[in-house]
Amino acid sequence: MWRWTAGATAAALFVFGLFEYLDTLPVTNGELLFLRTRHPYLVGEAIAHILRGSLNRAVMAGLLAALMLAVLWMIAASVGRIATVRALLDYFRRDVASKISASSIRDGAERDVASNVSPDRVQSNSALTALVRLNFLRIVVAVAAIFGFMGAAILAGYASPDADPRPALAFLLFLPLAGLICWVWWALNWLLSLAGMFAVRDSEDAVGAIIAAVSFCRERTGAVFAVSTWTGLAHLIAFVVATTAASLPLGFAGFVPWRLVAAAVLFVTLVYFVFADWLYMARLAGYICITETPLALLAPLPPIPPTAPSRIAPIQTTIDRDEPILSDVPQPRLVRWCEG
Repeated sequence: MWRWTAGATAAALFVFGLFEYLDTLPVTNGELLFLRTRHPYLVGEAIAHILRGSLNRAVMAGLLAALMLAVLWMIAASVGRIATVRALLDYFRRDVASKISASSIRDGAERDVASNVSPDRVQSNSALTALVRLNFLRIVVAVAAIFGFMGAAILAGYASPDADPRPALAFLLFLPLAGLICWVWWALNWLLSLAGMFAVRDSEDAVGAIIAAVSFCRERTGAVFAVSTWTGLAHLIAFVVATTAASLPLGFAGFVPWRLVAAAVLFVTLVYFVFADWLYMARLAGYICITETPLALLAPLPPIPPTAPSRIAPIQTTIDRDEPILSDVPQPRLVRWCEG
């Protein structure tokens, strides 16, 4: 809900600000004449003349809106993370752990699967402060990535000067720099997002939550990689399917009303957002399941020592010809009766 609230607020603010900004732009009769010609050059000149001198107001309004949205996102994300993590912890410790705690681990000793963190500590109010700080760091990382893109574009521009323009070389230099910036931003944002789980679970501060997240990744590397990989692949498949489904109505834009095309694209987009949020919660549930499972339960069982084979007397399948049978034994009474 907090994701949809922040997204709806950002969309409404963008649309409202755009129309308000357009209402403040004066348009003369000459500019209207250029726009009605539909000539690319004349239309571009008219738009440039209309926007001349007003771009600074749009930039200031955009910066103010981005600042307010960042504050709203930090608070909403912190409250939402506390609610979701506590709900998942309660579910695991009440329903799941009760079914696994009776099973024996390695040596046959019974142990509770849930963590040793007390519920009072989990309900600490310090988690909100730590989460706000972590989300602030995520915003700082995103802003640093934007400045990184700008710096990469400036560096790549040196390879294509005005005297000898080489746009292909500049693009080839910009592409790996942009990929590196995206990877660093994704890794840091993922780590800070994971640290929020420990801020709620263990009532750690911002620095302690980051340290706990790093230790968690080092101790449970395989399990964390498996959860991240499978949810990431599912997200990628959902994105490809949603993109393909959204492109189908656009292909009929010239044959059906534009309102119907816009409604179809909006419906596909909303369905994709719902599924993406479900995948995000599934990934978070996987991480919490890993943290609440002791290492002893995940360790492989020791090999069973081989037992010595018992020696069984072989079954005799042949006849011993030296063994006397009943007919070869003399019968005294039977011989006397025959003689008599």
